[in-house]
Amino acid sequence: MTDAPSLSVRHKRLIGILLLILVLGGIWYLLSRTPPSAPAFQRGAWNQATPVHVVPAARGSLDVQIKAIGTVTPLHSVVVRSRVDGELLRVHFNEGSEVEQGALLAEIDPAPYRARLAQAEGQAQQIQAQLANARADLELYEGLWEQDSIARQQLTSQRALVEELQGSLKANTAQVEDARLQLSWTRIVAPIAGRLGLRRIDPGNQVSSGDTEGLVTITQMRPIAVEFSVPEPDVPALRRAMAADGELAVQALDRDGRNLLASGRLQTLDSQIDLGTGTLRAKAVFANEDTALFPNQFVNVSLKLQTLSSVITIPSDAVQFGSRGTYVYLVNPEENRAYSRVITLGASADGRVAVVEGLDEGDLVVLEGLDRLRDGREVVISERDGE
Repeated sequence: MTDAPSLSVRHKRLIGILLLILVLGGIWYLLSRTPPSAPAFQRGAWNQATPVHVVPAARGSLDVQIKAIGTVTPLHSVVVRSRVDGELLRVHFNEGSEVEQGALLAEIDPAPYRARLAQAEGQAQQIQAQLANARADLELYEGLWEQDSIARQQLTSQRALVEELQGSLKANTAQVEDARLQLSWTRIVAPIAGRLGLRRIDPGNQVSSGDTEGLVTITQMRPIAVEFSVPEPDVPALRRAMAADGELAVQALDRDGRNLLASGRLQTLDSQIDLGTGTLRAKAVFANEDTALFPNQFVNVSLKLQTLSSVITIPSDAVQFGSRGTYVYLVNPEENRAYSRVITLGASADGRVAVVEGLDEGDLVVLEGLDRLRDGREVVISERDGE
């Protein structure tokens, strides 16, 4: 009766040992199918070939550009105000229309200013008559003085009277010119050529030279400027490009950056870098003959600095960054394996970057499938739809 339990225990131990041997044998079998040098995360399912998309390193030209967000700014914008007080009689413009410099915009009641001009001219006429009479008397007195027929004091007083009347005539002439100028200001003309805004006052209202809103705003449309900011690290290259080529080409594109709105040239740079933003303001000028650029419009600015010829370029998305610096994965088509290679980058533009050192023309660079790659990993080169 006592042997039955011990036999049962022996059977259990034997079964446990057999199961342990089977488990260890299975592990050994799996490990034996993976190269000993492969990391643990590459074993099993990770040991399968990774699909990747590759592109060849190409030799060609690369346009070095600065891209920024710009604001369309008119070169001139004028608020048209009245320079005299009075009733606004007539308005001679249509809102939103184009006007030439000197075009008549509005008229203010000229009657009070005509009356002032007539009054000033009448006073001038009186003084001229008085001066003519005084000069005639002076000529007579000078003849009598030569004959010693009058006292010297009388001659001196007459000369003083003539000089006094000459001064009065000069002052009155200035009053006449001022009255004439005031009258001319009752006709309000366009100080610049441009596009008119909305009218801010209607005929029949009283206007004043102190009004801040004015009658209307004129904005110059042709030419027009675009102001944008250049990051501080790009300023030295921009200044070198300006020194080498006085006129740098600038393109203004729409918000999506797809459609070209206008082409112009860089006009000037600001005198100092903004400490708050670390940028330098720049201004470009565009002819804007078709008025595609509108004041205060936001545009994408592309400023071409130079063109690099015969350089190796790859897509910027293929570049990886790590403790070793910048590197890419290359595919050896004979082994179908990917290997990393450290590279030295140059300028970049339009999604491509120049490779100064580390790549040769035609090297197959991995563009997609980078997240599962390691050195020596087996890969399968796939193609995109339509390629």
